[in-house]
Amino acid sequence: MSTSLSPLFAPMLSSAAMRAVCNDTACLQNMLDFEAALARAEAAAGVIPASAAMPITNACKAESFELAALAEAATKSGNLAIPLVKALTSDVAKAHADAARYVHWGATSQDVIDTGAMLGLRAGIDVLLADIDHAIAGFAGLARGHRDTPVVARTWLQHALPMPFGLKLAEYAAALHRSKLRLKRLRSETLALQFGGAAGTLAALGDKGLQVAQRLAEELKLPLPDAPWHTHRDRIAEAASVFAILAGTCGKIARDISLMMQTDVGEAFEPSGEGRGGSSTMPHKRNPVAAASALAAATMAPNLAATILAAQVQEHERSAGPWHAEWPTLPTLMLVTSGALAAIVDIAEGLEVDAARMRQNLDATHGLIMAEAVAMRLAEKIGKSDAHHLVETASKQAVKDKKHLRDVLCADAKVIAELGNEEIAKLFEPMAYQGASQALIDRLLASLDNG
Repeated sequence: MSTSLSPLFAPMLSSAAMRAVCNDTACLQNMLDFEAALARAEAAAGVIPASAAMPITNACKAESFELAALAEAATKSGNLAIPLVKALTSDVAKAHADAARYVHWGATSQDVIDTGAMLGLRAGIDVLLADIDHAIAGFAGLARGHRDTPVVARTWLQHALPMPFGLKLAEYAAALHRSKLRLKRLRSETLALQFGGAAGTLAALGDKGLQVAQRLAEELKLPLPDAPWHTHRDRIAEAASVFAILAGTCGKIARDISLMMQTDVGEAFEPSGEGRGGSSTMPHKRNPVAAASALAAATMAPNLAATILAAQVQEHERSAGPWHAEWPTLPTLMLVTSGALAAIVDIAEGLEVDAARMRQNLDATHGLIMAEAVAMRLAEKIGKSDAHHLVETASKQAVKDKKHLRDVLCADAKVIAELGNEEIAKLFEPMAYQGASQALIDRLLASLDNG
């Protein structure tokens, strides 16, 4: 498992912590950790001499191996594990010739690579869990602070109704929290040891196969599955799905923020800083750079996940091709997911809100945003159909005459007869028409305490 993101672009699309998890040395060390743990487990089970375990363990240090040489050798062997085991055996032999005979005893290349991937996934999930808590806390705090800040709710990119900005922010926090729960389930229920030998039967270990497997799982602190899963890739596919969903949630939030940062909208902004969001030619620009990074990562994630899902179709007991496609794809998906989340953490912890501009935008349509509020109140008096028709006609008149809807309604004898000037005026206060919004904010924030 190694990254296919170039070092030039990786910082824009991934977090430093995830790059450390997915770098080539870390991935190689995960495979070597499998080999070291295998030797200790087999020694404990009496499968190999006890004297062989420590020399093998001592040789399992990634910095002792030439990555470029291993990569070149893998092109001829078909996978990285084969040249790695050969090089490891050679290194062990230099210190302990007899122990070298027991390197990789009874295992197969896929056991090494898949278990290494599981160890990398575990570390990657921990990185995401640490970051997602920061994003959730940031948006939850903002939601509490802006539960009474009115903002335009937009449907089809058009002004629809007023809503508390805190509701929008609480929805961000809750969506991220649902991804947090998925990540935690993935870590506790989906990750599993891969150890099956050549064809998934552990035949090379005779009647000690399951005993070794159990000890190996304990050594690596991975769950022991009911059986090896060489060509059943649902675990990897589930991980890819969870990552892609998280990246998508980050993309949705980033899309909203980028739209709110538009010059013509100007309601909320990413945190500012020296050299941040500038243009190479226009000194006045304040570009949504964090949102752009999240959106780029969210654009890449679905196709990476699709490759993993397609790779589930594997032949018989060991696959040629689909399995190989996972190797660069899964870590790249982990990287871009981390990049999307890191950008959202940045936004959540430093979002700048212009409540005055939000109010101006609510008034931009000269009262039309409150048309539903008036129509629903009027419907209680004259019925929904007639009320809708009256307010629709008044709205068109207001647009035509460039007047405030309130003034047009107050000039309509039919409307005044039912509501009166004072009640009409009250109906044009945005936060008086928010339905269950405050209760929804409470429910969303309370959901964050679950898990």
